[in-house]
Amino acid sequence: MEKFKNTNILSAIGNTPIIRLNSVTEGFESEIYVKLEYLNPGGSIKDRMGVYMCQQAVKDGDLKPGGTIVECTSGNTGVGVALFANTYGYKCVFVMADKQSQEKIDNLKSFGAKVIVCPTNVEPEDPRSYYSVAAALAKLPNSFVLNQYANAANMLCHYNQTAPEIYEQTGGEFDTFMAAVGTGGTISGIGKYLKEKKPSMKVVGVDCKGSILAHFKKTGEMCEAHSYVLEGIGEDFLPENVHFDVIDDFVTVEDEESFQMTRRLLKEEGIYAGGSCGSAVVGAIRYAKTLAKPEKILTIMVDSGNRYAGKIYNDEWMKANEYQVNTGKDELDTTILGIIGENGRLV
Repeated sequence: MEKFKNTNILSAIGNTPIIRLNSVTEGFESEIYVKLEYLNPGGSIKDRMGVYMCQQAVKDGDLKPGGTIVECTSGNTGVGVALFANTYGYKCVFVMADKQSQEKIDNLKSFGAKVIVCPTNVEPEDPRSYYSVAAALAKLPNSFVLNQYANAANMLCHYNQTAPEIYEQTGGEFDTFMAAVGTGGTISGIGKYLKEKKPSMKVVGVDCKGSILAHFKKTGEMCEAHSYVLEGIGEDFLPENVHFDVIDDFVTVEDEESFQMTRRLLKEEGIYAGGSCGSAVVGAIRYAKTLAKPEKILTIMVDSGNRYAGKIYNDEWMKANEYQVNTGKDELDTTILGIIGENGRLV
């Protein structure tokens, strides 16, 4: 049994593959590669830093045996935290904005976590915001609020773990690293490490229309945030883990084009990923179009599409939100209906 060195589910995190995109990038001279972080056991890149933050909290004495972990999350970090909590006997309370998918809420409840849903369209300082509610829950006995937005362990996880893994897999033989930016830990940690290893490396963030991050990077000024549908990307405040000095530039994308690309990734590349993954690819393509010469670009497929089955991959949801979707019957539909007649229903 000495060969079996993986002692629990947490040891399955990491070592995710990197592949090249082909169909959705056809016609471009630049090559776009994606790291499939949705293949982590909890289904996202946040497995890494959710566990890392918890481990650091235990090491620092902030998280005590049998305690309660509190975190505001768009869903993915919560799963990473829950993996740690269920492995080592902690309780979890997660606070989410009401725009997050039902699948994400159900995932967290499946782990046995308590889930609180708060309104999206309020200022971060509003007591109803999911940031404020999570902070208030610090009053729970024997609890600790992780706060991924300001917790340095978020960025350090990717600097110490994800980035070296990327460099080992690629030998640094690419030109630009891109990532959709939310808390900032991924792009800041990976970007800092890669620039230290290869000073010519460019780091480009992908932001969404309605968020303030890209505008702040370009102008140094705050602007008013506006609502958007994408999950886990963009912010209405400046998280401490967004290290703007590491990020060379931003590309901005919109909801619908991100969702259309997300669906294309599955249909044409077999990549079953979430909406911000579509954003990352749209952003990478947009960035590639500005280049004077071809580059190799690497980005992250941060989470699994199964958390968006009722939204992005649901034709009725897409149509209800006035996003274009092809729902016409094709030749195969007609053939199937001719065979089954009234003996079944093609859905």
